[in-house]
Amino acid sequence: MDATARPLRVPPEMGPYAEKHGLFQLLQNMLEKLLIHKPDDPIDFMITHLKQDNDDVPRICIVGPPASGKTTIAMWLCKQLDAVRVSPETLLLEELLELTKEVRAYKERKQEIPNALWTNLIQERLSNVDCIKRGWVLEGFPENREQAWMLQSAGIAPRHVVVLYAPDMVLIERNLGKRVDPFTEEVYHTTFDWPSDPVVQQRLVEPEGVSEHETSKKLLDYHRNFPGIFQTFHKILKSINADQPCADVFSQALTYVQTRHRSAAPFTPRILFCGPPGSGKSLQAALIAQKYGIVNICCGQLLKEAVADKTKLGELVKPYFDNGCPVPDNIVLKILADRLNRLDCMTSGWVLHGFPRDLDQAEQLERIRMIPNRVFFLNLPYESIMERLAQRRIDPATGERYHITYKPAPSPDIQARLRQNPKDLEGKIEMRLEIYYRDIKDLEEFYENAFYINADQDPHVVFEYIESCIIKPLPQKS
Repeated sequence: MDATARPLRVPPEMGPYAEKHGLFQLLQNMLEKLLIHKPDDPIDFMITHLKQDNDDVPRICIVGPPASGKTTIAMWLCKQLDAVRVSPETLLLEELLELTKEVRAYKERKQEIPNALWTNLIQERLSNVDCIKRGWVLEGFPENREQAWMLQSAGIAPRHVVVLYAPDMVLIERNLGKRVDPFTEEVYHTTFDWPSDPVVQQRLVEPEGVSEHETSKKLLDYHRNFPGIFQTFHKILKSINADQPCADVFSQALTYVQTRHRSAAPFTPRILFCGPPGSGKSLQAALIAQKYGIVNICCGQLLKEAVADKTKLGELVKPYFDNGCPVPDNIVLKILADRLNRLDCMTSGWVLHGFPRDLDQAEQLERIRMIPNRVFFLNLPYESIMERLAQRRIDPATGERYHITYKPAPSPDIQARLRQNPKDLEGKIEMRLEIYYRDIKDLEEFYENAFYINADQDPHVVFEYIESCIIKPLPQKS
Protein backbone atom coordinates (compact mmCIF):
# COMPACT_ATOMS: atom_id res chain seq x y z
CA MET A 1 0.00 0.00 0.00
CA ASP A 2 1.23 3.48 -0.88
CA ALA A 3 1.89 5.17 2.46
CA THR A 4 1.69 8.62 0.80
CA ALA A 5 -1.89 7.95 -0.24
CA ARG A 6 -3.01 6.42 3.00
CA PRO A 7 -1.04 6.41 6.29
CA LEU A 8 0.31 2.98 7.18
CA ARG A 9 -1.39 1.42 10.20
CA VAL A 10 0.21 -0.87 12.79
CA PRO A 11 -2.03 -2.93 15.09
CA PRO A 12 -2.05 -0.94 18.36
CA GLU A 13 -2.01 -4.05 20.55
CA MET A 14 1.42 -5.21 19.29
CA GLY A 15 3.58 -2.98 21.51
CA PRO A 16 1.59 -3.29 24.76
CA TYR A 17 1.26 -7.07 24.32
CA ALA A 18 5.01 -7.51 23.79
CA GLU A 19 5.85 -5.34 26.81
CA LYS A 20 3.19 -6.91 29.05
CA HIS A 21 4.49 -10.43 28.43
CA GLY A 22 8.17 -9.48 28.26
CA LEU A 23 8.62 -10.81 24.71
CA PHE A 24 11.57 -8.59 23.85
CA GLN A 25 13.36 -9.48 27.08
CA LEU A 26 12.55 -13.16 26.53
CA LEU A 27 14.08 -13.06 23.05
CA GLN A 28 17.16 -11.30 24.42
CA ASN A 29 17.61 -13.94 27.15
CA MET A 30 17.15 -16.76 24.65
CA LEU A 31 19.75 -15.26 22.31
CA GLU A 32 22.22 -14.88 25.20
CA LYS A 33 21.77 -18.54 26.19
CA LEU A 34 22.26 -19.71 22.60
CA LEU A 35 25.46 -17.69 22.16
CA ILE A 36 26.89 -18.90 25.49
CA HIS A 37 26.04 -22.60 25.24
CA LYS A 38 26.10 -23.03 21.43
CA PRO A 39 23.85 -26.14 21.49
CA ASP A 40 23.79 -28.56 18.55
CA ASP A 41 20.00 -28.45 18.54
CA PRO A 42 18.99 -24.82 19.28
CA ILE A 43 15.24 -25.51 19.07
CA ASP A 44 15.32 -28.35 21.60
CA PHE A 45 17.64 -26.32 23.84
CA MET A 46 15.26 -23.35 23.86
CA ILE A 47 12.21 -25.54 24.53
CA THR A 48 14.01 -26.91 27.60
CA HIS A 49 15.00 -23.38 28.64
CA LEU A 50 11.43 -22.11 28.37
CA LYS A 51 10.11 -25.07 30.39
CA GLN A 52 12.45 -24.11 33.24
CA ASP A 53 10.73 -20.69 33.48
CA ASN A 54 13.57 -19.21 35.52
CA ASP A 55 14.38 -15.91 33.83
CA ASP A 56 13.15 -13.87 36.81
CA VAL A 57 14.85 -15.73 39.68
CA PRO A 58 17.58 -13.89 41.61
CA ARG A 59 21.18 -14.28 40.43
CA ILE A 60 23.31 -12.30 42.85
CA CYS A 61 27.00 -12.06 43.73
CA ILE A 62 28.06 -10.68 47.12
CA VAL A 63 31.72 -9.66 47.25
CA GLY A 64 33.79 -7.60 49.62
CA PRO A 65 36.83 -7.68 51.91
CA PRO A 66 37.11 -10.00 54.92
CA ALA A 67 34.67 -9.23 57.79
CA SER A 68 32.55 -6.90 55.64
CA GLY A 69 29.44 -8.97 56.39
CA LYS A 70 29.12 -10.97 53.16
CA THR A 71 27.89 -14.12 54.90
CA THR A 72 25.25 -12.34 56.98
CA ILE A 73 23.89 -10.34 54.04
CA ALA A 74 23.92 -13.39 51.78
CA MET A 75 22.01 -15.48 54.33
CA TRP A 76 19.43 -12.74 54.92
CA LEU A 77 18.93 -12.25 51.19
CA CYS A 78 18.40 -15.98 50.72
CA LYS A 79 15.77 -16.03 53.46
CA GLN A 80 14.00 -13.03 51.99
CA LEU A 81 14.15 -14.14 48.34
CA ASP A 82 13.92 -17.92 48.93
CA ALA A 83 17.16 -18.33 47.00
CA VAL A 84 20.02 -20.80 47.44
CA ARG A 85 23.18 -19.58 49.16
CA VAL A 86 26.36 -20.74 47.45
CA SER A 87 29.79 -20.01 48.94
CA PRO A 88 33.20 -21.70 49.03
CA GLU A 89 32.32 -23.02 52.51
CA THR A 90 28.94 -24.48 51.49
CA LEU A 91 30.44 -26.04 48.37
CA LEU A 92 32.92 -28.01 50.47
CA LEU A 93 29.99 -29.55 52.37
CA GLU A 94 28.20 -30.74 49.22
CA GLU A 95 28.59 -34.53 49.20
CA LEU A 96 26.77 -35.09 45.90
CA LEU A 97 28.96 -32.87 43.76
CA GLU A 98 31.64 -34.75 41.82
CA LEU A 99 34.31 -32.05 42.12
CA THR A 100 33.95 -31.53 45.88
CA LYS A 101 36.44 -34.28 46.74
CA GLU A 102 39.02 -32.78 44.41
CA VAL A 103 38.63 -29.34 46.02
CA ARG A 104 38.86 -30.87 49.51
CA ALA A 105 42.08 -32.58 48.52
CA TYR A 106 43.64 -29.24 47.66
CA LYS A 107 42.40 -27.87 51.00
CA GLU A 108 43.85 -30.73 52.98
CA ARG A 109 47.21 -30.31 51.25
CA LYS A 110 46.95 -26.56 51.98
CA GLN A 111 47.45 -25.83 48.31
CA GLU A 112 45.81 -22.99 46.37
CA ILE A 113 42.69 -24.22 44.59
CA PRO A 114 42.86 -23.50 40.84
CA ASN A 115 40.37 -20.91 39.58
CA ALA A 116 39.17 -23.29 36.88
CA LEU A 117 38.33 -25.95 39.50
CA TRP A 118 36.37 -23.44 41.60
CA THR A 119 34.47 -22.29 38.51
CA ASN A 120 33.60 -25.84 37.45
CA LEU A 121 32.42 -26.67 40.97
CA ILE A 122 30.23 -23.56 41.09
CA GLN A 123 28.86 -24.33 37.63
CA GLU A 124 28.00 -27.87 38.76
CA ARG A 125 26.21 -26.54 41.85
CA LEU A 126 24.27 -23.85 40.01
CA SER A 127 23.06 -26.39 37.44
CA ASN A 128 21.13 -28.24 40.17
CA VAL A 129 17.36 -27.97 40.10
CA ASP A 130 17.05 -25.90 43.30
CA CYS A 131 19.35 -23.16 41.96
CA ILE A 132 17.61 -23.15 38.58
CA LYS A 133 14.13 -22.85 40.04
CA ARG A 134 14.79 -20.63 43.07
CA GLY A 135 17.82 -18.62 42.01
CA TRP A 136 21.09 -18.21 43.88
CA VAL A 137 23.24 -15.84 45.93
CA LEU A 138 26.94 -16.46 45.29
CA GLU A 139 28.96 -15.27 48.29
CA GLY A 140 32.65 -14.36 48.22
CA PHE A 141 33.19 -15.22 44.56
CA PRO A 142 34.72 -14.03 42.26
CA GLU A 143 37.80 -12.84 44.11
CA ASN A 144 39.73 -11.60 41.07
CA ARG A 145 39.30 -10.75 37.41
CA GLU A 146 40.32 -14.20 36.18
CA GLN A 147 37.59 -15.84 38.27
CA ALA A 148 35.06 -13.28 37.00
CA TRP A 149 36.06 -13.99 33.41
CA MET A 150 35.80 -17.74 33.98
CA LEU A 151 32.29 -17.35 35.43
CA GLN A 152 31.22 -15.48 32.33
CA SER A 153 32.85 -18.05 30.04
CA ALA A 154 30.92 -20.78 31.85
CA GLY A 155 27.65 -18.96 31.20
CA ILE A 156 27.21 -17.84 34.84
CA ALA A 157 25.95 -14.27 34.56
CA PRO A 158 24.79 -12.56 37.77
CA ARG A 159 22.11 -9.90 37.40
CA HIS A 160 23.23 -7.95 40.47
CA VAL A 161 26.64 -7.63 42.11
CA VAL A 162 26.74 -6.16 45.63
CA VAL A 163 30.11 -4.91 46.86
CA LEU A 164 30.51 -4.26 50.60
CA TYR A 165 33.23 -1.90 51.78
CA ALA A 166 34.50 -0.45 55.08
CA PRO A 167 37.73 1.05 56.48
CA ASP A 168 40.50 -1.52 56.99
CA MET A 169 40.79 -0.82 60.73
CA VAL A 170 37.06 -1.52 61.17
CA LEU A 171 37.38 -4.78 59.25
CA ILE A 172 40.40 -5.94 61.27
CA GLU A 173 38.56 -5.20 64.55
CA ARG A 174 35.50 -7.10 63.31
CA ASN A 175 37.52 -10.11 62.28
CA LEU A 176 39.23 -10.41 65.63
CA GLY A 177 35.87 -10.78 67.40
CA LYS A 178 34.23 -13.08 64.85
CA ARG A 179 32.77 -16.39 66.07
CA VAL A 180 30.89 -19.08 64.13
CA ASP A 181 28.22 -21.57 65.19
CA PRO A 182 29.37 -24.88 63.65
CA PHE A 183 25.80 -26.26 63.68
CA THR A 184 23.94 -23.42 61.93
CA GLU A 185 26.90 -21.59 60.31
CA GLU A 186 25.51 -18.36 61.79
CA VAL A 187 28.20 -15.72 62.30
CA TYR A 188 28.38 -13.82 65.62
CA HIS A 189 30.67 -11.22 67.16
CA THR A 190 31.98 -10.91 70.69
CA THR A 191 31.17 -7.18 70.79
CA PHE A 192 28.43 -6.40 68.27
CA ASP A 193 26.33 -9.53 67.96
CA TRP A 194 26.66 -11.95 70.87
CA PRO A 195 23.93 -14.64 71.07
CA SER A 196 21.59 -14.59 74.07
CA ASP A 197 21.24 -18.39 74.20
CA PRO A 198 23.88 -19.88 76.60
CA VAL A 199 23.91 -23.15 74.62
CA VAL A 200 24.83 -21.32 71.44
CA GLN A 201 27.46 -19.31 73.31
CA GLN A 202 29.16 -22.51 74.49
CA ARG A 203 29.50 -24.03 71.03
CA LEU A 204 30.80 -20.96 69.21
CA VAL A 205 34.27 -21.37 67.74
CA GLU A 206 36.82 -18.96 66.36
CA PRO A 207 37.18 -19.42 62.59
CA GLU A 208 40.54 -19.83 60.93
CA GLY A 209 42.42 -16.88 59.50
CA VAL A 210 41.03 -14.08 61.66
CA SER A 211 44.24 -12.86 63.28
CA GLU A 212 45.36 -9.30 62.61
CA HIS A 213 48.29 -10.41 60.44
CA GLU A 214 46.23 -12.80 58.34
CA THR A 215 43.41 -10.28 57.95
CA SER A 216 45.84 -7.56 56.82
CA LYS A 217 47.27 -9.90 54.22
CA LYS A 218 43.79 -10.78 52.90
CA LEU A 219 42.86 -7.10 52.75
CA LEU A 220 45.96 -6.36 50.72
CA ASP A 221 45.07 -9.12 48.25
CA TYR A 222 41.50 -7.88 48.03
CA HIS A 223 42.46 -4.27 47.29
CA ARG A 224 44.88 -5.46 44.62
CA ASN A 225 42.26 -7.63 42.88
CA PHE A 226 39.15 -5.48 43.26
CA PRO A 227 39.74 -3.14 40.26
CA GLY A 228 39.54 -6.17 37.96
CA ILE A 229 36.20 -7.23 39.48
CA PHE A 230 34.88 -3.68 39.16
CA GLN A 231 35.82 -3.45 35.48
CA THR A 232 34.04 -6.74 34.78
CA PHE A 233 30.77 -5.97 36.56
CA HIS A 234 30.64 -2.15 36.73
CA LYS A 235 27.31 -1.96 34.86
CA ILE A 236 25.49 -4.18 37.37
CA LEU A 237 27.51 -3.37 40.50
CA LYS A 238 26.46 -1.42 43.59
CA SER A 239 28.81 -0.51 46.42
CA ILE A 240 27.34 -0.38 49.93
CA ASN A 241 29.07 0.98 53.03
CA ALA A 242 29.23 -1.93 55.50
CA ASP A 243 30.33 0.32 58.38
CA GLN A 244 26.75 0.84 59.56
CA PRO A 245 24.08 -1.28 61.27
CA CYS A 246 23.62 -4.62 59.56
CA ALA A 247 19.90 -4.02 59.06
CA ASP A 248 20.65 -0.85 57.08
CA VAL A 249 23.18 -2.65 54.90
CA PHE A 250 20.67 -5.42 54.24
CA SER A 251 17.91 -2.93 53.42
CA GLN A 252 20.09 -1.24 50.78
CA ALA A 253 21.20 -4.57 49.32
CA LEU A 254 17.63 -5.90 49.16
CA THR A 255 16.37 -2.73 47.48
CA TYR A 256 19.09 -2.98 44.85
CA VAL A 257 18.68 -6.67 44.01
CA GLN A 258 14.92 -6.19 43.59
CA THR A 259 15.42 -3.51 40.93
CA ARG A 260 15.54 -4.34 37.26
CA HIS A 261 18.35 -3.11 35.05
CA ARG A 262 17.52 -1.24 31.90
CA SER A 263 16.94 -3.75 29.16
CA ALA A 264 18.48 -3.62 25.69
CA ALA A 265 15.11 -4.73 24.35
CA PRO A 266 13.15 -2.23 22.20
CA PHE A 267 11.18 0.30 24.21
CA THR A 268 8.53 2.55 22.67
CA PRO A 269 7.63 5.43 24.99
CA ARG A 270 3.89 5.97 25.42
CA ILE A 271 3.74 8.88 27.83
CA LEU A 272 0.68 10.54 29.33
CA PHE A 273 0.69 13.89 31.15
CA CYS A 274 -2.20 14.74 33.48
CA GLY A 275 -2.53 17.85 35.58
CA PRO A 276 -4.57 20.98 36.25
CA PRO A 277 -4.58 23.91 33.82
CA GLY A 278 -1.30 25.78 33.95
CA SER A 279 0.74 22.89 35.36
CA GLY A 280 3.08 22.86 32.35
CA LYS A 281 1.88 19.75 30.50
CA SER A 282 2.36 21.33 27.06
CA LEU A 283 5.87 22.58 27.87
CA GLN A 284 7.05 19.26 29.31
CA ALA A 285 5.57 17.34 26.38
CA ALA A 286 7.39 19.64 23.94
CA LEU A 287 10.71 19.17 25.79
CA ILE A 288 10.37 15.38 25.86
CA ALA A 289 9.33 15.22 22.20
CA GLN A 290 12.19 17.45 21.12
CA LYS A 291 14.90 15.55 22.99
CA TYR A 292 13.79 11.99 22.23
CA GLY A 293 12.16 12.41 18.83
CA ILE A 294 8.76 11.12 19.89
CA VAL A 295 5.43 12.46 18.62
CA ASN A 296 3.88 15.28 20.67
CA ILE A 297 0.09 14.97 20.66
CA CYS A 298 -2.11 17.63 22.24
CA CYS A 299 -5.70 16.44 22.08
CA GLY A 300 -7.13 19.95 21.71
CA GLN A 301 -4.69 20.80 18.93
CA LEU A 302 -5.51 17.51 17.21
CA LEU A 303 -9.20 18.43 17.07
CA LYS A 304 -8.39 21.88 15.64
CA GLU A 305 -6.22 20.29 12.94
CA ALA A 306 -9.03 17.91 12.01
CA VAL A 307 -11.37 20.87 11.57
CA ALA A 308 -8.79 22.88 9.59
CA ASP A 309 -8.04 19.91 7.30
CA LYS A 310 -11.79 19.45 6.69
CA THR A 311 -11.65 15.70 7.28
CA LYS A 312 -14.85 13.71 7.74
CA LEU A 313 -14.34 13.63 11.49
CA GLY A 314 -13.36 17.29 11.42
CA GLU A 315 -16.70 18.17 9.90
CA LEU A 316 -18.37 16.44 12.86
CA VAL A 317 -16.24 18.43 15.31
CA LYS A 318 -16.81 21.87 13.72
CA PRO A 319 -20.39 22.44 15.00
CA TYR A 320 -19.26 21.77 18.58
CA PHE A 321 -16.40 24.24 18.18
CA ASP A 322 -18.69 26.89 16.70
CA ASN A 323 -21.16 26.56 19.57
CA GLY A 324 -18.47 26.34 22.28
CA CYS A 325 -19.62 22.88 23.39
CA PRO A 326 -17.41 19.94 24.40
CA VAL A 327 -16.77 17.40 21.65
CA PRO A 328 -18.30 13.95 22.41
CA ASP A 329 -15.81 11.34 23.59
CA ASN A 330 -16.58 8.89 20.76
CA ILE A 331 -15.55 11.46 18.13
CA VAL A 332 -12.44 12.47 20.08
CA LEU A 333 -11.41 8.82 20.44
CA LYS A 334 -11.76 8.17 16.70
CA ILE A 335 -9.54 11.13 15.87
CA LEU A 336 -7.07 10.19 18.59
CA ALA A 337 -6.95 6.51 17.58
CA ASP A 338 -6.40 7.50 13.94
CA ARG A 339 -3.35 9.56 14.97
CA LEU A 340 -1.86 7.16 17.50
CA ASN A 341 -2.11 4.24 15.06
CA ARG A 342 0.12 5.86 12.49
CA LEU A 343 3.58 4.51 11.85
CA ASP A 344 5.51 7.38 13.47
CA CYS A 345 3.64 6.93 16.77
CA MET A 346 3.99 3.14 16.73
CA THR A 347 7.73 3.18 16.01
CA SER A 348 8.96 6.37 17.73
CA GLY A 349 6.41 6.57 20.55
CA TRP A 350 4.14 9.38 21.68
CA VAL A 351 3.49 11.84 24.47
CA LEU A 352 -0.18 12.72 25.02
CA HIS A 353 -1.77 15.52 27.03
CA GLY A 354 -5.30 16.90 27.19
CA PHE A 355 -6.91 13.44 27.23
CA PRO A 356 -8.13 11.55 29.22
CA ARG A 357 -9.72 13.96 31.67
CA ASP A 358 -11.83 11.46 33.64
CA LEU A 359 -12.15 7.77 34.43
CA ASP A 360 -14.57 7.00 31.59
CA GLN A 361 -12.22 8.48 29.00
CA ALA A 362 -9.27 6.54 30.46
CA GLU A 363 -11.21 3.28 30.23
CA GLN A 364 -12.19 4.03 26.63
CA LEU A 365 -8.56 4.77 25.79
CA GLU A 366 -7.57 1.39 27.20
CA ARG A 367 -10.33 -0.38 25.25
CA ILE A 368 -8.82 0.83 21.97
CA ARG A 369 -5.43 -0.53 23.12
CA MET A 370 -3.81 2.87 23.60
CA ILE A 371 -2.18 2.05 26.92
CA PRO A 372 0.50 4.45 28.23
CA ASN A 373 3.56 2.91 29.85
CA ARG A 374 4.48 6.11 31.75
CA VAL A 375 1.85 8.33 33.39
CA PHE A 376 2.72 11.59 35.13
CA PHE A 377 0.47 13.73 37.34
CA LEU A 378 1.77 17.29 37.57
CA ASN A 379 0.54 18.88 40.81
CA LEU A 380 0.33 22.62 41.37
CA PRO A 381 -1.15 24.72 44.24
CA TYR A 382 -4.27 26.79 43.53
CA GLU A 383 -2.42 30.10 44.05
CA SER A 384 0.28 29.17 41.53
CA ILE A 385 -2.32 28.11 38.96
CA MET A 386 -4.12 31.47 39.23
CA GLU A 387 -0.84 33.37 39.03
CA ARG A 388 0.27 31.47 35.92
CA LEU A 389 -3.02 31.63 34.00
CA ALA A 390 -4.74 34.85 35.03
CA GLN A 391 -1.65 36.91 34.12
CA ARG A 392 -1.17 35.41 30.67
CA ARG A 393 -1.52 37.74 27.70
CA ILE A 394 -1.24 37.34 23.93
CA ASP A 395 -0.14 39.74 21.20
CA PRO A 396 -2.87 39.58 18.51
CA ALA A 397 -0.49 41.00 15.89
CA THR A 398 2.26 38.37 16.25
CA GLY A 399 0.67 35.55 18.28
CA GLU A 400 3.49 35.87 20.82
CA ARG A 401 2.58 34.95 24.43
CA TYR A 402 3.56 37.08 27.43
CA HIS A 403 3.11 37.02 31.19
CA ILE A 404 2.69 40.07 33.37
CA THR A 405 5.20 38.81 35.99
CA TYR A 406 7.52 36.31 34.29
CA LYS A 407 7.60 37.54 30.69
CA PRO A 408 6.42 41.15 30.40
CA ALA A 409 6.06 42.86 27.03
CA PRO A 410 9.37 44.38 25.86
CA SER A 411 7.87 47.74 24.83
CA PRO A 412 4.91 50.02 25.68
CA ASP A 413 3.48 49.58 22.16
CA ILE A 414 3.29 45.81 22.53
CA GLN A 415 1.97 46.18 26.08
CA ALA A 416 -0.87 48.37 24.84
CA ARG A 417 -2.16 45.81 22.32
CA LEU A 418 -1.95 42.70 24.52
CA ARG A 419 -5.19 40.82 25.06
CA GLN A 420 -6.33 38.20 27.55
CA ASN A 421 -7.83 34.93 26.41
CA PRO A 422 -11.40 34.68 27.79
CA LYS A 423 -10.62 31.23 29.21
CA ASP A 424 -7.92 32.84 31.40
CA LEU A 425 -10.44 34.92 33.33
CA GLU A 426 -10.48 33.95 37.01
CA GLY A 427 -14.08 32.74 36.90
CA LYS A 428 -13.36 30.46 33.93
CA ILE A 429 -10.20 29.14 35.56
CA GLU A 430 -12.11 28.25 38.74
CA MET A 431 -14.73 26.37 36.69
CA ARG A 432 -12.03 24.35 34.89
CA LEU A 433 -10.30 23.57 38.18
CA GLU A 434 -13.55 22.45 39.76
CA ILE A 435 -14.10 19.97 36.91
CA TYR A 436 -10.47 18.79 37.12
CA TYR A 437 -10.48 18.13 40.88
CA ARG A 438 -13.85 16.39 40.65
CA ASP A 439 -12.50 13.72 38.29
CA ILE A 440 -8.80 13.48 39.17
CA LYS A 441 -9.16 11.11 42.12
CA ASP A 442 -10.70 8.35 39.98
CA LEU A 443 -8.04 8.92 37.33
CA GLU A 444 -5.24 8.58 39.87
CA GLU A 445 -6.69 5.29 41.11
CA PHE A 446 -6.98 4.01 37.53
CA TYR A 447 -3.30 4.75 36.78
CA GLU A 448 -1.92 3.16 39.93
CA ASN A 449 1.70 3.11 38.68
CA ALA A 450 1.75 6.83 37.89
CA PHE A 451 4.48 9.24 38.97
CA TYR A 452 3.59 12.42 40.88
CA ILE A 453 5.56 15.62 40.36
CA ASN A 454 5.56 18.99 42.09
CA ALA A 455 5.17 21.27 39.07
CA ASP A 456 5.63 24.43 41.18
CA GLN A 457 9.35 24.62 40.46
CA ASP A 458 11.72 25.40 37.60
CA PRO A 459 10.46 23.66 34.40
CA HIS A 460 13.88 22.16 33.71
CA VAL A 461 13.96 20.59 37.19
CA VAL A 462 10.57 19.05 36.45
CA PHE A 463 11.85 17.87 33.07
CA GLU A 464 14.90 16.17 34.60
CA TYR A 465 12.70 14.21 37.00
CA ILE A 466 10.33 13.18 34.18
CA GLU A 467 13.29 12.12 32.08
CA SER A 468 14.72 9.96 34.87
CA CYS A 469 11.38 8.15 35.26
CA ILE A 470 11.19 7.47 31.53
CA ILE A 471 14.62 5.94 31.08
CA LYS A 472 14.53 3.81 34.25
CA PRO A 473 12.62 0.50 34.28
CA LEU A 474 9.38 0.41 36.21
CA PRO A 475 9.68 -1.09 39.71
CA GLN A 476 8.79 -4.77 39.97
CA LYS A 477 5.72 -5.63 41.96
CA SER A 478 6.27 -8.31 44.58
